[in-house]
Amino acid sequence: MNTLYDEDVVAWAVQQVHLLRSGLWSQLDIDNIAEEIEDVGKSEKRELRHRLAILVEHLIKWKWQPRRRGSSWMTTIRIQRIDIEKLLLKVPSLRATLDKELADAVWRDAVVMAVKQADCKGLPDTSPWTLQQVLTNDFFAR
Repeated sequence: MNTLYDEDVVAWAVQQVHLLRSGLWSQLDIDNIAEEIEDVGKSEKRELRHRLAILVEHLIKWKWQPRRRGSSWMTTIRIQRIDIEKLLLKVPSLRATLDKELADAVWRDAVVMAVKQADCKGLPDTSPWTLQQVLTNDFFAR
């Protein structure tokens, strides 16, 4: 049986907002509301991981391809650091997710992207940098 949630999630959201603001608690779609709230957290975590991977990808290229260094790589590094900091300010609880597991996953993602776009050979299996180094503005993969 299809519900409004299954057919049009935006219309469903508008309906749920109306029900919430009207105090019509018994009519709320609690299971799907809970799912959507949970997805917000997952979405923010995905954005953090993606931005970190792009940042690390460019740090990899910066370190392993010094002859191809250019302003566009540096711009991407700076923009990702700024956007990551904005995200961490907006969602401070994400700082708690900056751990070894995330660092390993980000490194793997970044290596895949770097190898796909550039001739980066001899990359280590794990990151030679800490997340703190990666996020430090004056760290350029020394």
